[in-house]
Amino acid sequence: MEHGFHPFHELFEQLGLPSDSDSIQQFIAHHAPLPHEIALADAPFWTPAQAAFLREAIEADSDWAEVVDELNAALREHPA
Repeated sequence: MEHGFHPFHELFEQLGLPSDSDSIQQFIAHHAPLPHEIALADAPFWTPAQAAFLREAIEADSDWAEVVDELNAALREHPA
């Protein structure tokens, strides 16, 4: 059974990516800033399965949508 709130690291696990704090920070630093004209799911660094998951999470307003929005916001910021 799925729950209504997914922590950030669970999204990375769901996407098949390393989910420890350092890996998440490195991923964001490597891929940010994502240009605003590119939808999150259309970013070139996703596999087709990852892109489909992200797109479906938002379109279906699933329980993953909030954390996907957090990832989207994090990738839009300029890395420190």
